[in-house]
Amino acid sequence: MDTVVERQLALPEPDIALNLFGTNDKNIKMIEDKLDVKITARNDELHITGFESRADIAVDILKKLAVIAKSGDSITEQNVRYLLELTEEERIKNENILLDEVCVTYRGRPIKSKTLGQKKYVEAMRNNPIVFGIGPAGTGKTFLAVALAVMAFRKKLVSRIILTRPAVEAGERLGFLPGDLQNKVDPYLRPLYDALYQIMGPETYQSNLEKGIIEVAPLAYMRGRTLDDSFIILDEAQNTTPEQMKMFLTRMGIGSRMVITGDITQVDLPGGKSGLIEARRILKNVDGLNFVYLTERDVVRHELVQRIIRAYDNDAKGRSL
Repeated sequence: MDTVVERQLALPEPDIALNLFGTNDKNIKMIEDKLDVKITARNDELHITGFESRADIAVDILKKLAVIAKSGDSITEQNVRYLLELTEEERIKNENILLDEVCVTYRGRPIKSKTLGQKKYVEAMRNNPIVFGIGPAGTGKTFLAVALAVMAFRKKLVSRIILTRPAVEAGERLGFLPGDLQNKVDPYLRPLYDALYQIMGPETYQSNLEKGIIEVAPLAYMRGRTLDDSFIILDEAQNTTPEQMKMFLTRMGIGSRMVITGDITQVDLPGGKSGLIEARRILKNVDGLNFVYLTERDVVRHELVQRIIRAYDNDAKGRSL
């Protein structure tokens, strides 16, 4: 039977404790509310009171948050919420879950995986020539892929970064948009521009773009090419046709890596099959390919995004019954 206990934990230095507690103690209050425990600071110690199983979980979460705070990272609501959602087994097995540095931005800010799913995704991209990252919006699929591409380029593992996506979700029909071809496709490629700009900085990004070291182009531009010594990312892959997906995958040349990202719940192709869904079926047993699936638990945007995704998933499951 679960009994009420009190656990003690050494209180860290004031600046780390401030980060740990959060503004107006919001981080502590989240843990208290979720686990039904009481956390107080007394005599240079944190005292955690509650049912034994829940108090032990609270201690484990506080220890992990303290490690994050000591590393210099600001503890966010998402950090606390995610650790609360993990099972006890997952927390114990993954001591450094939130400390896996992927890349550093031009401003010196480290980019790190923030969830178990993201960590698995990053490790897959490091260790496999072709990786499919499949999951809902807000899980960092594209941003982490761009971060890995920039890191590979900085380490001279590749000589080019190529980013592509279907220019228009419903079949790449660009004619109705105003302006020349570049004006037409730019809005659809903007998320890729933004990720590179944020990581590399405006001057380095623009210089590499002008030299052809970085290429951001619609998927149609990939046809007929062989892409050697490149880190190639296909974004919004759920909106490719099976023919486009095969065309893209067969562009891979010597010394190249590919990452294909998409959300199979947001296919916008009118009445057609998704190349991403077909690739998942056809290529599941091909060596050298890795499929990583992210879920709403890996969402690092506002908490409401998780709730929205969960509600849509539950609705879809209900309709299928």
